[in-house]
Amino acid sequence: MKEILHGDSSSDLHEWLESGNPKMRRREFLKQTSWIGPVAAAVLVGGCKSTQYAHILKSDDIDLVGSHQAGSAVWNPLVDEAVAKLLSRCPDVHATRFETPDGQVVPNMPAGPATVCFIGIENKSAEEMVDFKDQLYERIDSQINGNGGFRSVSRRMVDVALHETALRPDSLYIPENRDVFAAHLGRAGSPINYLLYARITSGTTERNDTTQRDYLLTLEMVDLESGEYIKESATIRKGYHDSRAGKWWNYGPFKQADG
Repeated sequence: MKEILHGDSSSDLHEWLESGNPKMRRREFLKQTSWIGPVAAAVLVGGCKSTQYAHILKSDDIDLVGSHQAGSAVWNPLVDEAVAKLLSRCPDVHATRFETPDGQVVPNMPAGPATVCFIGIENKSAEEMVDFKDQLYERIDSQINGNGGFRSVSRRMVDVALHETALRPDSLYIPENRDVFAAHLGRAGSPINYLLYARITSGTTERNDTTQRDYLLTLEMVDLESGEYIKESATIRKGYHDSRAGKWWNYGPFKQADG
């Protein structure tokens, strides 16, 4: 068999197939050569997957709209709107002082830009944020520092303070815990005025092969001295379709997505 497969004469192969029991010969031949198809397919598929192209986006290029989940086109506008609305509502800051449960007093912080301690982002949406969670944290933090009336505490200092005080972010809503946390940061040279929390939620509506998902980013700023809070949010709606005509079919031409 091996000699026939590696030979140069097709007539020899035909003669070998026809000799003896033709059915048995053909079955044996197909068995010996059954590996050819899968190997060829693997080579073709592997070759396609190894090819990828890229280009540099300019500052005025629009963000890519993800086909299966939220991306830059959703998260960036949500952050920009929510942060701008929240900071515009925060009142003027006055000098503050903090006293720990054991009687230690943190020196007064001079009046000036309000210091914001950004605790973190809680994801309650239907999607995993993968690498976007850290990027959103940095984007929110940068916008706070970019506003002349505010400054933020280093994320590393916040993480260390939570670790050393053995407090969870949600436990800071308790006044006693809040005082301990603020006093720890104050002794470290970073007295604070506000605690900032961010939460991402989503609502999903489905109709056959079309899905609409509403993304909501909520920012909550807690006044450390009074315990009062200000809350602002931003939302973006996004439609997912199984064809390019899905947008027109579900949302046009009369702008009504009837079921």
